[in-house]
Amino acid sequence: MQTAIDKVLRAIYPPQCLACGDPTETESALCGPCWRDTPFITGLTCDVCGTPLPGEGGDDPVLCDDCMTTARPWAHGRAALVYDGRARRMILQLKHGDRTDLAPALAAWLLRAARPLLTPDTLVLPVPLHRTRLLRRRYNQAALLSAQLARQAGLPHRPDALIRPRRTRKLDGHDKAARFAALQGAIAPHPRHGAMLDGRDILLVDDVMTSGATFAAATEACHVAGARQVCIAALARVVKDT
Repeated sequence: MQTAIDKVLRAIYPPQCLACGDPTETESALCGPCWRDTPFITGLTCDVCGTPLPGEGGDDPVLCDDCMTTARPWAHGRAALVYDGRARRMILQLKHGDRTDLAPALAAWLLRAARPLLTPDTLVLPVPLHRTRLLRRRYNQAALLSAQLARQAGLPHRPDALIRPRRTRKLDGHDKAARFAALQGAIAPHPRHGAMLDGRDILLVDDVMTSGATFAAATEACHVAGARQVCIAALARVVKDT
């Protein structure tokens, strides 16, 4: 129920579109044109990485070409958006533009995509940042998303279960082989907190999936710690020819 203070605040600060700032009817929403222009992933998707696929789905899981040729250590994966256009701009604003206010809405979209992967025992984890990168950026965008997703789903969240013991170079523009080589062994269970993963179902959360190398390194770290099953959820998936 809206209080008097809420009504006053809403009159002073009316709801605005997350993407363009135009007026909206509700908080943390997109206006009609921005909603239409945001590349949400719907319909048939790869069961392992969440990339959209042509055609209609049946009862059996379907894999994309990449997941048929590249071994994935996780069980299932989903993504909410194609990393392009308005979705890309919002994610970059979250990641580099201090738009932490975007996290609740973006996490709600991701939860909608990832909900079929969740069990009552699922533990939600973010892909970790190296401490030097975290100090420079001041927050881990994956942890903001995973915290909001866990809260909205009513699931436990442990942002400290995994660490990056060494810093990896930026991988923009590198091919798949270089990405996997750079991330080999780059993520590990936390020396004190990693034991909490033993026997648990895990949902790993990150903002963007490109080759899957980061998710693979994080998944392998979860398995080292004894996780029962690992699934992954990326807010956005880089798709070929976008």
